[in-house]
Amino acid sequence: MFPAAKAPAGHHHKDTDPTGERLAILTLTALGVVYGDIGTSPLYSVKEIFGHLYGLQPTRDNVFGVLSLIVWALTLVISVKYVSFVLRADNRGEGGQFALLALIFPRGTPQTVAKGRLIVALALFGTALLYGDGIITPAMSVLGAMEGLEFAIPSLAAYIVPFTVVILATLFFVQRFGTDLVGKAFGPITLIWFITIAVLGAVEIAQQPSILAAVNPWYAVQFVRANGTLSFFVLGSVVLVITGGEALYADMGHFGRKPIRFAWIFLVFPSLLLNYFGQGALLLENPAAAENPFFLLAPPWFLIPLLVIATLAAIVASQAMISGAFSTTRQGIALGFIPRLEIRHTSTVEEGQIYIPEVNWFIAVGCLIIVMSFRNTSALGAAYGIAVTGTMLITSLLFYIVARIRFRWKAWQALALVSLFVTVDICFFSANVVKIMHGGWVPMALGLVLFLLMLTWKRGRLLLNQRLAEGTMPLGLFLDGVEKSKVLRVPGTAGFMTGSDDGVPPVLLHHLKHNKVLHERVLLVSVKTADVPETRAAERVRVMPLGHGFWRVVASYGFMQTPNVPSVLEVVDRMGIRCKPMETSYFLGRERLIPVASKTGDKIALSRWRKIVFAIMARNARSATEFFCIPPNRVVELGTQIEF
Repeated sequence: MFPAAKAPAGHHHKDTDPTGERLAILTLTALGVVYGDIGTSPLYSVKEIFGHLYGLQPTRDNVFGVLSLIVWALTLVISVKYVSFVLRADNRGEGGQFALLALIFPRGTPQTVAKGRLIVALALFGTALLYGDGIITPAMSVLGAMEGLEFAIPSLAAYIVPFTVVILATLFFVQRFGTDLVGKAFGPITLIWFITIAVLGAVEIAQQPSILAAVNPWYAVQFVRANGTLSFFVLGSVVLVITGGEALYADMGHFGRKPIRFAWIFLVFPSLLLNYFGQGALLLENPAAAENPFFLLAPPWFLIPLLVIATLAAIVASQAMISGAFSTTRQGIALGFIPRLEIRHTSTVEEGQIYIPEVNWFIAVGCLIIVMSFRNTSALGAAYGIAVTGTMLITSLLFYIVARIRFRWKAWQALALVSLFVTVDICFFSANVVKIMHGGWVPMALGLVLFLLMLTWKRGRLLLNQRLAEGTMPLGLFLDGVEKSKVLRVPGTAGFMTGSDDGVPPVLLHHLKHNKVLHERVLLVSVKTADVPETRAAERVRVMPLGHGFWRVVASYGFMQTPNVPSVLEVVDRMGIRCKPMETSYFLGRERLIPVASKTGDKIALSRWRKIVFAIMARNARSATEFFCIPPNRVVELGTQIEF
C-alpha cells in the first residue's frame, strides 16, 4: 500500500545493512544509547497512572483498560509510526528534525515563501522541544530509579535527591569519552535490564494469566466510555510509556536503521509488554501495590539488586537524549540555525559519534536545576509529557510532507496514515497541555527561547550576508584593477575564506588596502553545506581558475561532517596548484557588528533587540580558525565594522 522510500542518489551512510557480528555489536550498542529511555518507563508509568493525581482506583476494569491503552500506545506510536515508517525518512542514514527539514528543502529550494517559513518554524520548534526533552529525561529516569530506595532501604529515602544529583553529574562528566565507549559500556547493562524486567513480569503473569486479555483494544474503549473526562487526563500519564520513542529517530545516525529495528522487535518490545502485563497482574492480586507496582514485582530478597540494576538502567536511559542532542546540534550548526560550537569526534570508525562540550554542560545544568526544583517523578511528569508529545506531533506533520515530496506517495496514502499518527499525537498532547500550570510550562518556555535563538541566528546570518553582498566588488572588475595597477606579488599562497562563491571577499579588499601586496597564488575558499549527511572526498572539492594567479575553491561537506580547510588544500595541491597547508597564509575577517535600525527595502526584517541578541551570539561563537581546523599560527585576521 505504501511505496518504499527511495533514497537520494549518491553517498549512503555506512553500515546501511549490517549483518552477523557487526549487526549484533551495533544492536547491543544501540540498546545502551537508544532504548534506555523507553526501557525505564516501567519504573514510574503505571505508578503515576494509579497515583494520587487522578484518584483512579486499580479495579479490575481500570487495570484492564489502562493496560490496553499502554499496549496500543506502544504498538501504534513506536512499532507502527516510528519503527515501521518514520525511520524510513532518513537523510542518508541521519534522522531528527533537521534531517527532515533537509529532505523537504534540498539545497537551493526556497524557504522564504509563507509555507516554507511555516515548515522551518515547525522543525525548529520540534528541535527546541527535543532539547527540553534532553534536559528532563535524565532527571525523570534517575529520580524514578532512586525512588526505589523507599522500598529497598527506607532509611535512605531522604537522600533520593542528593543521590540523583551525584549520579547525573557523573553521567555528564563521562560524556567526553564518547558515544561509542558509553554505548559499549551501557549496552550489556541495558540487556540485563530488559531480561530482568521481562522475567519479573512473566513470573507475575503466570499467577494471573487472565491479564493477557488486556491486549484486546475493546478494554481501552470501555475504559474511556466508563471514565469519560478522567480517561482523557489519564492519557497524560499513559504517554510516559512511550517517552524515548523520539530518540529512535534522533539517534538513528549513530547506529543505522536496521540495528534499531532489530533491537525493538526481538527484545525491547516483548520485554516491555511482559513487564507492564506483570504489573497489571500484580494490581489484580494486590490493589495496594499501586503505590509502586514496579518494585513490588520483585521478591524482598531481590529488591536491592533490582535497585542497583534500575539505577544503572536509568543512567543509560539518560544517554539516548544526550546523544540525540549532540547529533541534532551538529546538524543545526551545518544548516545555519545554531552558532559554531566545538565538535569533538570520539570514534575513529563512526563519523556520527561526537561530543559537544557546550551542549553537554547546558543540558547538565538544566537537568540538575530540574531535579532540585521538582524533586520527584510525580511533579516532573507533566513537564516530561508535553516535551515528548510536542516533538512527536511535529514529527508526524513533517513526515507527511516528506512522504509526499520525497517518497512520492499519493495524497490519500500519506493522509490516511499520517491522520492516524496525528490523531494519537493530538490526544496525548492535549492531555498534557492541561498540566501546563503544573510544570508543563518548563519545556514550553525553554522550547520557545531556543526556537527564537535559532531563528534569530538564521535570519541574522542572512541579513549579515546581505550587508556584505551590498559592499562586494564584482570579481572581474577587481581582477582587471589588479592587472592594471601592477600590484606587487610576493612569493607564496594565500587563502581567503569567504561565505560567498561570487564577488570579492571583503577580507581580500581590506588586505590589499592595508598591506598593498598580493601573494603569487590567491585562493578564494568557500565551504558549503550539502543537504546530505556526508559527501565523498573525491567529489568534495571543486577548483575554478580565475586568471591572474587566482582560483576559486569550493568545498562541499555534509551536515554531519566537520569542515577541514587544510585537507581541502591538500586536494588542491595534488591538482597542481602549490598550496601546502602549513605553508599557506589564511586570511579571515573578524566582524564587529553594530545593530542599527532596518533600512527601507530590506528583504530580511529583524527587530533591534534580535539584532543585539545575534551580535552577542556571533561574538561568543567558536572562531572560524578552530571550526575549520585551520592552523592558528598560519592565520591573519582583519577586523571590520559592519552596520546591520
